[in-house]
Amino acid sequence: MKALIDFNCIENDCGTTIHFNLLDLMKNGSKVTCGHCHRIYQFDPAFIQKLEKLRVLILAVRDAEEILGDSNISVVTPAGTVTLPYRLLLTRLNSLISLDCNGTKMDFNFRIEPLNDATFK
Repeated sequence: MKALIDFNCIENDCGTTIHFNLLDLMKNGSKVTCGHCHRIYQFDPAFIQKLEKLRVLILAVRDAEEILGDSNISVVTPAGTVTLPYRLLLTRLNSLISLDCNGTKMDFNFRIEPLNDATFK
């Protein structure tokens, strides 16, 4: 299973999108390397804790897939109430964590619903 997260490298003149598997992050000593400029990103313990909670959430959503398949979410809009299947909402909802890294805003993008049986993106 994969839980893919991406962010843009902040190294000058790089800007490459860096992808990493949340489920493998701890195996790499909480470090991620840009494949283009080779800058190493070491995440601090507070951010690692948040990513760990995200990992637990992803696994819980995966475990509850059978229940969530029968659930709906209602959204109230000025035009009325719209009811969406929970599964559809998750596949269309882009989530991100934004961080300030030495004055530079970094967005970590992820999706919590599997695109197939084995991959979260």
